[in-house]
Amino acid sequence: MENLINIVSHFKTQGTIEEIKPLGAGLINDTYKITTQNNDTPDYVLQKINHAIFQDVDMLQHNIEAVTAHIRKKLEEKGEEDIERKVLHFIESEDGKTYWFDGSNYWRMMTFIPNAQTHETVNPEYSYYAGKAFGDFQAKLADIPVELGETIPNFHNMEFRLKQLREAVAENKAGRLNEVKYYIDEIEKRADEMCKAEQLHREGKLPKRICHCDTKVNNMMFDQEGKVLCVIDLDTVMPSYIFSDYGDFLRTGANTGAEDDENLDNVNLNMEIFKAFTKGYLEGATFLTPIEIENLPYAAALFPYMQCVRFLADYINGDTYYKIKYPEHNLVRTKAQFKLLQSVENHQAEMKSFIESNLTK
Repeated sequence: MENLINIVSHFKTQGTIEEIKPLGAGLINDTYKITTQNNDTPDYVLQKINHAIFQDVDMLQHNIEAVTAHIRKKLEEKGEEDIERKVLHFIESEDGKTYWFDGSNYWRMMTFIPNAQTHETVNPEYSYYAGKAFGDFQAKLADIPVELGETIPNFHNMEFRLKQLREAVAENKAGRLNEVKYYIDEIEKRADEMCKAEQLHREGKLPKRICHCDTKVNNMMFDQEGKVLCVIDLDTVMPSYIFSDYGDFLRTGANTGAEDDENLDNVNLNMEIFKAFTKGYLEGATFLTPIEIENLPYAAALFPYMQCVRFLADYINGDTYYKIKYPEHNLVRTKAQFKLLQSVENHQAEMKSFIESNLTK
């Protein structure tokens, strides 16, 4: 507690601290709620930034400052009410930055959004809200005048992920290659098609946008009436293809099974979630080009494929990246993601038809 009070003292906050307690169950950053004594001073959120993952903290915070300032400007231009609850507000430290380095760790503070909540539930209603919120988030940032950096380089670069897999296959560190040959062959069969985004970008046909890159239902704040206030967890906001936000939500949200389901009969694409999210996304992402819209079904397949590649590479390497609960865990994950990919492939025509019907309404 004393150490945290000392950290807070380096930020330009208002009020006197009454309580500091852990907030949420985030997997990346350590987060605390700072409650102040007076009703007329705001409460705050304090976070220790995981700089093992986000190694360039200066760039990370520059991205977030640029994004929140641009969204705030858009809200003001529209004459929105209650703006302080609709965009995150980061607090300056004593040296004028939005973070503080204590000699070994990086910290940041933001104003706590009162009377707001997150939801973990993935159902058609919340999936629609998510689609609309993330589409609107991208739309607001489509004309941002500031250049942002990649907080995790090559995060959703399919060519890079295949290169990692091929290096793992060549080295065969854990001697597991023979048992996974079927999956390697299936991945390679689809490799050219799945690298389509990078190819289209090189040809000048597919732009990079500012994307959230971690689109989950619980990365939105809702008010007490159930309306979306704002998108949160902005660490991964960076230039990417719009497929990142669209495909990654469906990979987790529209999977009828678990990411590591041992019973592959459980794993399929939930078309009700797909339809709800897609409807909301198309309503929010008003800037999309025809080539981006045309390739949304590809994006739905790309992310289970990419995650299959990543789990398989880690399994072949001897489980050096993802935490595992048992020796075959990464192989089980690989199989589950491949089953989801196959289900998405089986629904391609239906997905395309649904997207087209929503554009003509």
